[in-house]
Amino acid sequence: MAMVWGQGELFAKANKQEIQRTKFLLDKYTDMVSLMRDFEQFEQDLQQITIEGEAARRIDQTDLHADKTANATILIEKQRWVYKRYQFYTHQLERAHRLIKDEEARQAVEYRYIQGYSRKETILFFRRSFSDSTIKRKIDDGVESIANTLKLIGFFEQDDTNF
Repeated sequence: MAMVWGQGELFAKANKQEIQRTKFLLDKYTDMVSLMRDFEQFEQDLQQITIEGEAARRIDQTDLHADKTANATILIEKQRWVYKRYQFYTHQLERAHRLIKDEEARQAVEYRYIQGYSRKETILFFRRSFSDSTIKRKIDDGVESIANTLKLIGFFEQDDTNF
């Protein structure tokens, strides 16, 4: 794992693209958790539906004849692969979230992304304690902290998907 950091840099700083990738993953966090729970609860049902259903009949619409069993196996493996990727993403995000040093930023990120509230709802929730601009800054600082932690632990090198 080759990490490219600036000369004399002890802790890596995430670049704009890595911060955007982090924000994207945080935006999708609650969806990923919901889909993972659904997959865990109904994996057997999903496999049965895939085998019996029309989804496995033809993966490629140009196929005139398709092996339904083989295609069902491919779809089941794809579902497992997506589940594993979501597990990886959510685990790393949770880990980086726990390492945010600023308690207020951690709480703002928790409410905004981990619990899944909108930016407006988050601002309204914290409005008694902070001004709107302070809350926005705390959220942005928390996201940047998560991105920096992800960079430090090598997440972006492991995340082989193109963003």
